[in-house]
Amino acid sequence: MRTPSIAKTFILFLAMTAVAGSLKCENASAQPALGAARLTDYVNPFIGTGRIEGALRGNNYPGATVPFGLVQLSPDTREAPDWDCPAGYAYEETVIYGFSHTHLSGTGAADLIDILMLPTSSESRHVTIDHASEQAHPGYYAVRLTDDDILAELTAATHTGVHRYTYAVGASQQVYLDLDHSAAKGSWGRRIEKAQLRIVDAHTVEGYRLITGWAPLRKVCFSIRFSKPIVAVHGWNDGRELGVGGAPSFFVNGTDLKATFTFASEGRELEAQVGISAVSMENARLNREQETSGRSFDALCASARQQWEAVLGGINARFSGSAATTIFYTALYHAMQQPSAFSDVNGDYVRADYAIGHAREGHAFYTMFSIWDTYRAAHALYDLLQPARAADMVMSMIDHAGHYGYLPIWELWGQDNYCMIGNHAVSIIVEAIRKEVPGIDEHAAWRAIQRTLTTPHRDSPWPLWERLGYMPENQQTQSVSITLEDAYDDWCAARLAERLGLTDEMEHFDTLARNYRNLYNTESDLFQPKDDKGYWIEGFDPLRYGANGGSAYTEGNAWQWRWSVQHDIDGLISLSGGQKHFLNQLDYFFTCKDTSGDRNDNASGFIGLYAHGNEPSHHVAFLYTLAGQPQKTDQLVDYIRRTMYNDEVSGYIGNDDCGEMSAWYVFAALGLYPLNPASAEYVLFAPSVEEATINLSDGKVFRIETSRQGKDAIYLKEIRWNGQKLKRPILSHHDLLQGGTLRFLLTSKHRGTLLEL
Repeated sequence: MRTPSIAKTFILFLAMTAVAGSLKCENASAQPALGAARLTDYVNPFIGTGRIEGALRGNNYPGATVPFGLVQLSPDTREAPDWDCPAGYAYEETVIYGFSHTHLSGTGAADLIDILMLPTSSESRHVTIDHASEQAHPGYYAVRLTDDDILAELTAATHTGVHRYTYAVGASQQVYLDLDHSAAKGSWGRRIEKAQLRIVDAHTVEGYRLITGWAPLRKVCFSIRFSKPIVAVHGWNDGRELGVGGAPSFFVNGTDLKATFTFASEGRELEAQVGISAVSMENARLNREQETSGRSFDALCASARQQWEAVLGGINARFSGSAATTIFYTALYHAMQQPSAFSDVNGDYVRADYAIGHAREGHAFYTMFSIWDTYRAAHALYDLLQPARAADMVMSMIDHAGHYGYLPIWELWGQDNYCMIGNHAVSIIVEAIRKEVPGIDEHAAWRAIQRTLTTPHRDSPWPLWERLGYMPENQQTQSVSITLEDAYDDWCAARLAERLGLTDEMEHFDTLARNYRNLYNTESDLFQPKDDKGYWIEGFDPLRYGANGGSAYTEGNAWQWRWSVQHDIDGLISLSGGQKHFLNQLDYFFTCKDTSGDRNDNASGFIGLYAHGNEPSHHVAFLYTLAGQPQKTDQLVDYIRRTMYNDEVSGYIGNDDCGEMSAWYVFAALGLYPLNPASAEYVLFAPSVEEATINLSDGKVFRIETSRQGKDAIYLKEIRWNGQKLKRPILSHHDLLQGGTLRFLLTSKHRGTLLEL
């Protein structure tokens, strides 16, 4: 069953709030007519918050944030969000436990979810809502809390969350603050190590908590400024009631701190500005004061929307319908929510060694790097649309390596949780350098990469890699997937060594980049695990799924990993026995009806064995173009765009994974995809966009124009770059940066056979 669109929700919301009064922050339907003046009008933050039947949810949240902001202020529909609801919000639920200030967008595991606040008139700890009363646009979220008839509105700055509560006439005005609320305590050994809560003055509450979980030992400091004085406080310390007292008269340490603050009932509105810092309460206060002091809720809301307009304006795209436009700009919005600016307004941040670092003047230090996912396409978007931020992200990774010993694998709140495999910060760094993103220290990058790819660390036993030429399953689990991904990272390292004139190092890493060949079994035409003696592991089942250990394959099976040689497609085709056999294998992959009875939880969005809901499959449809059957790429990409994304809450076929599913869609709509990101090239295919203008950082413009020979024209007939017909469906990033026009001519006719989808 499909869930209601935001347009329908908005109409119901207007009806419900007509008597109570209109919202103060300017809003618009998320389904405007084409030609709307604001790109934010096309964004539907509820996309990805609901579940597609039989598949994963996108795990997105609908709350307020600014581009790449540390604060992501959003409602939590779970008392303790966990694997099934990592972002804290599930659209099918109708209970809210409050609004917490940090969330992860689209991840498969839960963390953050810090500093919960809930307005109440009845000392409630959770409230019911009607989704018809919800509204959201970039930088703004609102909902009516049914039980106490309170309108809650949220907006944000980079390090500050801003609340406005409108209470019923004459009702008690209270705010519940919960420092114990978090993702489920049963996951990742999560627990509160220490917390503190204090009233600084009649308007100001500050504190911190130290929590361990998916990211170890996170310190979250806060400073709250209320627009009205606190007249009473009721607190709890580790379950013990502290009683009722006047304010300011509250200072407590513990591990399970909660408090309810009461305010005078004169005037229905109460505002709260909440600064967040990983460093100190003083920095949280400084963040709040510099970002929000003296500015009204409406002004801050308008500023947040303006920031989103600027970021979304990197691409001005026109589609044939409003639904496609909404999907596109919501995908771009989701991709630009993270990584997050971790450094405070004064430049302070918590380093990987827990010391206090300081960002370079005029730059930010970033966190929240879901690298195994986002190296594939999201960072290509940042390089293209946000090169200054992309450079800061790269330098943040390099700085992390300086304090931690090697580049991050999955970096969260300044710490590496070491989730997933490979060392793909190498790819992100080399990609940015080869794309000439300014502001990167290439020699510091090389030192970090060389150390990362030579110093043994978890899932990276380099002595085995160097000696055997593959990862043996009896010594390193997930061995086939790690072998394939390490070979790719070594190829990336070789390209930077080549750029720096380091010939010996280039040749060494190029040799390692060919290690993927050592696990290819010509009898099965698949990559299979070996032991450390060189023997194939017995009991091989090509359809059996692995998870994150205990199998040779990570979150997939042998067929889904069969194509993971992005850096050497020609070599993979040759290894497969030539082009014809390679294409036959691709056809089997996309049409196979056989299946394992035990699929990995991350697998969804199937076309045969292809699983669009998880990242290892994301580049495979584009291999047809490189292997000589581009019509099948066009067919598959069109099918995925139409069936695995929509403009409703069930809008993603799998976890968005910090914007990676979204980034795939953005590139798929434009007709270019970074199949091998560090190659600094794009594979070209039939776009869905009618025309698009990408505004480059130096003032140049890159244009995409699509001409269709018929309404249903989805197959590529011809590509012209600045008027010249392209012989190969490849465009380099260097050429793109010069500006110009890429013109696609599409037809409803195709050359050769198609797949039966």
